[in-house]
Amino acid sequence: MESKSTKIIIAHRGASGYLPEHTLASKAMAYAMRPDFIEQDLVLSKDNVPIVIHDIHLESVTDVASKFSDRKRADGRFYVIDFTYAELLQLNVTERFDPKTDKAIYKNRFPLRKSSFKLHSLQDEIELIQGLNKSTQNNIGIYPEIKNPKFHNKEGKDISKIVLKILSNYGYTNKNDNCILQCFDANELRRIREKLTSELFLVQLIESKSTSEKLRDIAAYANGVGPWYKKITSEFVKKAHDLDLKVHAYTFRADNLDKFESFDALLDYGFNTLELDGIFTDFPDKTMSFLRKQESR
Repeated sequence: MESKSTKIIIAHRGASGYLPEHTLASKAMAYAMRPDFIEQDLVLSKDNVPIVIHDIHLESVTDVASKFSDRKRADGRFYVIDFTYAELLQLNVTERFDPKTDKAIYKNRFPLRKSSFKLHSLQDEIELIQGLNKSTQNNIGIYPEIKNPKFHNKEGKDISKIVLKILSNYGYTNKNDNCILQCFDANELRRIREKLTSELFLVQLIESKSTSEKLRDIAAYANGVGPWYKKITSEFVKKAHDLDLKVHAYTFRADNLDKFESFDALLDYGFNTLELDGIFTDFPDKTMSFLRKQESR
């Protein structure tokens, strides 16, 4: 794996600012933008195939409600885990939308229900990225996330064990390989390191503010942390660095600037004020352009 000492760009759900998230088209477009890593969120199908999708539910990014209207659970949701891989391939994928209003979450992104996009497996995506690495002579890495392991465990499935086996089959076994594995569940990430004896580069995702004590605990089993950039300060980043933890923050979007006047201003805050080691972004090209401008100064 290339050195983690330089600033890295992670294509968040692919080039999701331009094409529907977690589609192979979005990943191919992201690849062409030359980020350091491309992200894969992972949820298991009924027949134990890791599906690249952000949620354990289907109704916000597919036409499952019209194709399989009778397959929702009592809570009204359609769960990935209730469908076989073959059934999931029948669904059409679209830009993320609110099922209650049928409106796109980001109104200026790819139009809803246009063109043709499908779900795919972790294996499909790895083969796409590794194939492009061969044909282009580049070396772009993968950045998979184990989604909701507690839910999978309640359903009788060990998602981490299944994912680790696939990663190993494709040559990702230790922290020198071009793969970073992430998870929000601290107990599961520790289990991946200790019980499942993974030697991969592990990143502990963080939803809320984290204390110095928690960072010390994380440093015992992980190589980095992935916080929400709005919840951290430069002091947090420094404390993480003092513990030899890399900091990869999420999610930097050109169409969701919050208090910043431009995307460059937001990126400047992330890379130069917070001094992040890497960022997750829906717009890898704009982020690459920002870093190139920084380097040319």
